[in-house]
Amino acid sequence: MTQLPSVTAILPAAGVGSRMQIDCPKQYLAIGDRCILEHAIDSLLRHPRIQQVIVAIGLGDKQFEQLTIATDPRVSVTIGDRQRADSVLAGLKLAGDAEWVLVHDAARPCLHVDDLSRLLAITEYSKVGGILASPVRDTIKRVDPGLGTISNTIERKNLWHALTPQLFPLALLKQCLKRALDESVIVTDEATALEYCGYHPCLVSGRSDNIKITQPEDLALAEFYLTKLGN
Repeated sequence: MTQLPSVTAILPAAGVGSRMQIDCPKQYLAIGDRCILEHAIDSLLRHPRIQQVIVAIGLGDKQFEQLTIATDPRVSVTIGDRQRADSVLAGLKLAGDAEWVLVHDAARPCLHVDDLSRLLAITEYSKVGGILASPVRDTIKRVDPGLGTISNTIERKNLWHALTPQLFPLALLKQCLKRALDESVIVTDEATALEYCGYHPCLVSGRSDNIKITQPEDLALAEFYLTKLGN
């Protein structure tokens, strides 16, 4: 049996999470006895193919070093930036000769191991990589700019919510991120950079409970999901 390559994970965690209306970065808010970031890292380290996790924290961040998980030999730290792409590039510099890298949101604590396994399986047949995503279920409205009124309804067929993790060959991701930044492209996720450079990543269907903490009310929902996952 061919041994599948190990994967290095990168978590950009240098943002401040302004929509949470709090004084500390949202990834350090507690859910149970651990913070959001610890849950996110744990969800990756449970998988045997994830051999290293690199966390890109903000300059002056003193909270990460106080976490229990900071002493795990599989976890490394680098300094990132508030722009996601810069933090990911900082992580790529520490990834060494890893063939594949996986990028996961620091504020997405409810990743299920089955979703992670399905995503990692694409390394067997893809040279481009792919992302977890879930189909759009709600009716989507486009709003008139500055008016707050509905312009039109968007057909939701073939629309998907992009999730993380997102998984790509290290060299390809680095090349695409650098080009996108050099050409002033807004990179909202890693797949955006590959799309800009003409690549078509795979889409792997993921669970809708893989939520990202963006609003205060998301904390209670994440705690409920983590309880169901047994965390």
